[in-house]
Amino acid sequence: MKILLTLTCCVGLAVFASASQQNNNNQQFKKKGGGNAPQQQPVATQQTGKKFKTTGGATNTQFKNFQQSKNFQSTNTGQFKSKAKFQNQSAINSSASNTTFNKTKNVNKNLTVNKNFKVQKFNLGNKPSGKYQAVKFNQNFKFAGAQKWKGSKYVVFKNYHPQWQNQWWWSHHYNHISIVFGAPYYWNAGYWYPAWGYDPGASYYFDGPIYASNPDVDPGQVVANVQSALQQQGFYQGDIDGVLGPQTRAALAEYQSAQGLEPTGAVDEPTLENLGMA
Repeated sequence: MKILLTLTCCVGLAVFASASQQNNNNQQFKKKGGGNAPQQQPVATQQTGKKFKTTGGATNTQFKNFQQSKNFQSTNTGQFKSKAKFQNQSAINSSASNTTFNKTKNVNKNLTVNKNFKVQKFNLGNKPSGKYQAVKFNQNFKFAGAQKWKGSKYVVFKNYHPQWQNQWWWSHHYNHISIVFGAPYYWNAGYWYPAWGYDPGASYYFDGPIYASNPDVDPGQVVANVQSALQQQGFYQGDIDGVLGPQTRAALAEYQSAQGLEPTGAVDEPTLENLGMA
């Protein structure tokens, strides 16, 4: 009987010890991250003035602040670019408005013809200013856009092509030869033309017809009077030197456009009529 009781007690102690050991193992396993993950507790916040300290992860307030900051930077960047673009465009417009020949906005397109303009005799000297670059002979030269100019008075520009001939040839084909700045011109049907080859060393600064109502006025004087007339009307601010250079041609084209004429940039018959010089 004693033996049976002893065995029963031993078995009970063994079972109790086994259960206790199993319970300890489960608790250790849970501490190490085993088993079911514990539910996430709400993040506690502690208010300090107007700021918030978090005890775990970013709060919704922080996320919103980050998004607002990001949007603010993006908006400001766009505004900065737009402002920079506007300032750059303003600088371009300002520069354009200050150019020498940008006066179209101030031009009265209904300007009356100055019938009282008096042709003058200018002292032009023997040589033009060194600022001009001589043009080269090109037998294939044609006026750009001349084929689109309308009216019989512009046909002379459509048909013009330079030719190179010697002095004997020019003298036997044309009665009027004028020397301007050392360069020979021949007169034909109301226009002066460069006599290429008459003097092979001569320099021309414009290759094309220059209108003159009669051969008594040489092309240099015609150009000088055109410069004077354009100067009086505010289209030309350069020197009155008798050279049909880039500045004079630009002023001519602007005046012609303002008056509804073809912008040839040359001294043509319609322009001289409009200026009261023909």
